[in-house]
Formats: sequence, C-alpha cells, structure tokens
Amino acid sequence: MTLTKYNANGNDFLITHSFKKEDRSALAKRVCDRVSGIGADGFVVLLPSDKHDFEWNFYNCDGSIAAMCGNAARAAALYAYKNSLADRKIQFLTGAGVITAIVTENTVEVQLTEHKIIRKDIWENDLNWFLIDTGVPHITANAELEVFDAVPLANLRKKYDANATIFSVKDASLFVRTFERGVEGETLACGTGMAAAFVRAAYENLVQNSAKIYPKSGDELFMKLENNRLFFKGAVSEVFTTTIQPLG
Repeated sequence: MTLTKYNANGNDFLITHSFKKEDRSALAKRVCDRVSGIGADGFVVLLPSDKHDFEWNFYNCDGSIAAMCGNAARAAALYAYKNSLADRKIQFLTGAGVITAIVTENTVEVQLTEHKIIRKDIWENDLNWFLIDTGVPHITANAELEVFDAVPLANLRKKYDANATIFSVKDASLFVRTFERGVEGETLACGTGMAAAFVRAAYENLVQNSAKIYPKSGDELFMKLENNRLFFKGAVSEVFTTTIQPLG
C-alpha cells in the first residue's frame, strides 16, 4: 500500500485511495503510531462515489472512526487534486455530510458541514462552556491559553464525549488549543476545534464574520461565516510518500 503524509498546519495525516471499502481500524492504529509506525494524527482513505468526487473513511490515530476533521478535509482535497482524483473544485462525502473544497496551489479552502450550538449552559472548572457541533462535537470555553491543562480537559472530553477546546481573542484574531478525542491528547492544530471556537466567538460578538485563527502550531489560518456556513482556509503541504507491507 502506498501512503502519502500531509501536514495541515501541524495536524498530520496519512492518506491513500482504494476501490475497496473495508474496516481499516487496525491499519490506522498501526501506521499512525509514532514509535512503531509512521506517525500521524489520523489516517484517511479516499473511495469512489457515485454522486461526488469521492467519499472518505477517516480514522483517528487510535483506530476509532470520526465523522469529520477540518484539517484532514483540506489535506484530502489537495491529495485528490494532486493524484488526479478531482479537479480544483471538489465535493466529497464525509460521515458528517458533504464537504466542498477549492484548491489553489498549496492552499485549500473548505466549506464545512452545518454547525450547531447544542448547549450554552455548561459550567466546569469555573468556566462557562458551550457544546458545539462542527462536524464533530467540541466543548468550548473562552479562557487564557496558559491555563491549558490536559488532565481536566481529558476529563471533560470523556464526560461529554467531545473534543475539548479553549480559545482567546486578541486584536480580533482567535488563538485556539484543543485536546482531541481519538488522539487523547493535544494536537498542534484542530480544524473543527478552530471552527467551534470561531462559532462561539462570533455568537458572542468577539469577532466579525471573518477572522484570522492561530492554533498551537502558530500557523495562520482563516475562518469566515457566510449564509450561516463556515469556510476554513489554510496551507497544506505534502511531506513524503512511502509504501508499507500488508498486515500479516
């Protein structure tokens, strides 16, 4: 099997395409392991689709399946374009719904699936948290990023079965950190986490309908809200391509 590694602003993914739809949870866990495998936050398999350019199966690094991943969506779009699976304007099916993408050189903008504020009344650790679905659920609070502590965030992640995201606003820009479900730790960037932070910040009038967003990696990304749909834009880079032997 041939795998290509992509980096989307600190979130890294191993991507391949296949004509065969099957459970690849064990393979995902194997190749994503940073000690005994190649190492990645997630594993993506692109598959044929009758109605769209392709559909995907997305796996977290622990082998669990996730409906959506914003950064992986941008990486998958660039992979599809570079491998002649789609043109620059792309539509593909995820577990959360249809994603549209536009590839411009090594920058990709995706229109995310519909978002929803589920709850606004959660109080934990003296902070007010919103539960927001941006393709996957995020429990989100406006807090100083220096208070990021993996232990309470891990507890929140388990209690609400959601990713845990904190953000702060400075000069109309968002700064975001996320403890990711399925990775079970902090990642350098989380697209749906940045989207959840933006949704809450916009709801509370802390940002306008467009804003720059900076994850832990320090990279600059862009989020905007048009007609109640989120658009997410940033750079994506191809790291390398390799081959692996099948599981024995």
